[in-house]
Order: sequence, then structure tokens, then C-alpha cells
Amino acid sequence: MSKLLSCKFDIDTGNAELRYADGSMISIDCTEVEYEFAHTVSQRSELDWLVYHAPLDYAELVFCGDLEGYLRRVSDLHSGIESNS
Repeated sequence: MSKLLSCKFDIDTGNAELRYADGSMISIDCTEVEYEFAHTVSQRSELDWLVYHAPLDYAELVFCGDLEGYLRRVSDLHSGIESNS
């Protein structure tokens, strides 16, 4: 695969779009990702935040298959913060 030029979230389509120097493009359907991995409002919120603020990190988690691990880590982090309050 050639050099990655951009990675952005397109709110109109609900897709994270990766564009490469050779003209190829990969589009991730974020709605389908949420249906598959995010089972709570909190998890959907985490994925929404990630794709809006760090779309490349979101894409990397999708490609490496670690979305469940990410959601578990974030959930553990938040539950630890809430219990310390």
C-alpha cells in the first residue's frame, strides 16, 4: 500500500476515510462498527469521540482488531475514576 495522505471522518456518510498517494481509498462504515462492538451508550460515546478527534487511531484499532480491548481499557479507566470520586 502506498503512503497515507489523509484520514478523516465524514459526518455526511458516517465513514472514516483513508486516502493514499496512489489514489486508493479505504472507507470504514462507523455505524456498522458501532453495531458490532459498542453495546452500551458509553461505548458508543467513546467510539464517537475517537473517530471525531483521532480518526487515524480509530482506523488502526479497526484494522488491528483491538476495538474490544480499547473499549475494555477505557471502561476500566472510567470505572476507576468514578469509584475514586
